[in-house]
Amino acid sequence: MTRYVIGPEVALRLARDEAVISAEHQIVAPTLLRSQLLSLLYQAVRRGDMSRKDADRALDYVRGLRIRLLGDRVLQSVAWKIADQLGWPDTLTAEYVALTQLQADAFITLDAELAQAVQGLVTTAPIEALA
Repeated sequence: MTRYVIGPEVALRLARDEAVISAEHQIVAPTLLRSQLLSLLYQAVRRGDMSRKDADRALDYVRGLRIRLLGDRVLQSVAWKIADQLGWPDTLTAEYVALTQLQADAFITLDAELAQAVQGLVTTAPIEALA
């Protein structure tokens, strides 16, 4: 079983595509994924990019995924160190990288700059790896 860490943008893409995740894979994410995804969807509705009904459907899809959500002290400590090492202004993204180091085989991100920034810290994978 391959374990992948996904961020809110990946969760949103999976929901939009109504992707089917292979049973061979496990998805993990920091507990903050839920709040970040909710915020992204709220913002999209406010901008008029999607309807409330579509946002609710996306939330239901992600809630239906078997995502193991984690957020313990060790994760937070490692995230702090990563954010400091990379000079990031906050620890939010660092939690995803830390979780990848601690619990997963690879981090899936749609952000090419982020993938480049974490090269050497974690393995990254394309979203297609989940199929």
